[in-house]
Amino acid sequence: MFRRTFWFTAGAAAGVWATTKVNRKLKQLTPESLAAQAANKAIETGHRLKDFALDVRSGMVQREAELGEALGLEAPVDAPAERELPGPRRRAGLDPQTHTPTYSYRTISYNRNEDH
Repeated sequence: MFRRTFWFTAGAAAGVWATTKVNRKLKQLTPESLAAQAANKAIETGHRLKDFALDVRSGMVQREAELGEALGLEAPVDAPAERELPGPRRRAGLDPQTHTPTYSYRTISYNRNEDH
């Protein structure tokens, strides 16, 4: 009698445990849950990339300071650069004022009926 009661209780407990596990897994696999998980992973990855970029930048500043000190440069590294970017360069061949085309276009008439 006690054996039957024990095995019945063990089976019922295993059934409840398995049902709970399956229901949790089904809730994790709903589209809303998957979208939330993907968004959380993307945010986490963005934070890691930002931290990496900040580490790289601080390493660059530190190394640039070391190189400037070794070379005897006086310019501080942390000061913003006063230089501007150079203006756009145009090639002489592309400049419309100086370029004269040396080629000519031939017009070819195309008749669809000739293909058949």
